[in-house]
Amino acid sequence: MQFADRILVVCPGCGGRALVVLRPDLEAPRYFSELMFMPRRLVCAACGTTDEWEAEVQGAALVGAALGGTEDPFFRQPLWLQTRCVGHILWAYNERHIDELAAYVRAVLRQQVASPTMAMFSRLPVWMKRADNRPEVLAGLGTLRALAERSAPAERSDAAYPRDDRPRLRGSTFFRGGPY
Repeated sequence: MQFADRILVVCPGCGGRALVVLRPDLEAPRYFSELMFMPRRLVCAACGTTDEWEAEVQGAALVGAALGGTEDPFFRQPLWLQTRCVGHILWAYNERHIDELAAYVRAVLRQQVASPTMAMFSRLPVWMKRADNRPEVLAGLGTLRALAERSAPAERSDAAYPRDDRPRLRGSTFFRGGPY
């Protein structure tokens, strides 16, 4: 969840790199879990495309975004940082996400320590955790790092296209109190 504050996506207007960020007029979240419910803005520096997202209100609850898959959870645009790796799609939300994944994959001895990112590691697919895939996964993460520096539509990865690979029956729910 902590990587959901800044997500690199494919711009729906020009096909270049766009950003999904928290709206700048809001105060910073106190908890990582709040990131799934806070209003977002999609902005593209190349073509000027913008869009707004807010969590859906259902009674006393907010229905926010659900993380995972190769599309951003708010605007459902393909992630900019995607590449093919070991017969699968390797993806990340931003540069910090790449760094955390690389540190985990690179580690020979993976110790259990309490940190906000530990939940992410237990949910990683087996192919990413396998020692015999380590060189390929690290090379894929290097490719993602290089993609993060690019922004033109022609520089987009051949994997960064809509797939709708994750069913989203409902998002995360936050009950604000009051009558149910």
